[in-house]
Amino acid sequence: MVKVNCAALPDNLLESEMFGYVKGAFTGADRDKPGRFQEADGGTIFLDEIGDMPVALQAKLLRVLEDKEFYPLGGRRVVKVDVRIISATNRGLCDMVKEKTFREDLYYRLNVMRLSIPALAERRSDLPLLISHIMKRLAIARKLEALKITGPAMEILLNHDYPGNVREMENILEHAAIICRGEEIAPRHLPLYLQKDEKREPSPETCAPTLEKSMDDHEKSAISGALENCRGNRGKAARLLGMDRSTLWRKMKKHGIAGD
Repeated sequence: MVKVNCAALPDNLLESEMFGYVKGAFTGADRDKPGRFQEADGGTIFLDEIGDMPVALQAKLLRVLEDKEFYPLGGRRVVKVDVRIISATNRGLCDMVKEKTFREDLYYRLNVMRLSIPALAERRSDLPLLISHIMKRLAIARKLEALKITGPAMEILLNHDYPGNVREMENILEHAAIICRGEEIAPRHLPLYLQKDEKREPSPETCAPTLEKSMDDHEKSAISGALENCRGNRGKAARLLGMDRSTLWRKMKKHGIAGD
């Protein structure tokens, strides 16, 4: 799959990145360069943040969808492609259509099969699984056996709303992994904006029972979610959660989760 982030490039470069250019199309174009659509010919192209695509370029994309052809930047010879297009955005395209900042015809041409993914704030039960997955990935990247999170730090992470969704979570955890230098990730290792409530931290005697209950609730939710996603297969659920089957069985028994 060929990927293009429509928000990552200036408007004047996005067209040449997507559709390529011919020699002499602009200063410095000393050779022909195929674009991402030509690279994806016969396959799939993923257009991320399509809501940030300039209106002028949307017309060119519409032609690719309808006629399966386009002109490279500066070119006079049409290029034909057969490409499946997958697009994504976190912007409200319906509102953009009304505001004339996104073409209505392109919107309906793209909107064949639509998947709406709720924000992380609406998927609290997924947070422990996502945190665990990202932590494992960071540990591998940093060549560590494991990265661990203290209870108070986990409590902060589980209560955050993540307006930036998964990307924000990834950035938060990567920041913490860099700052902690191999130690357990504690609240002090998290970005400052997540530490704003720590100045009024209650005494350990007061917070311990509440924290323990909260962690148990999140653990139960994570296990139930993993079992549901794996259709009750405990082996697959254990791998997803990063634990062995005996540990999973023990925790299921602890939380009163039924299993085959």
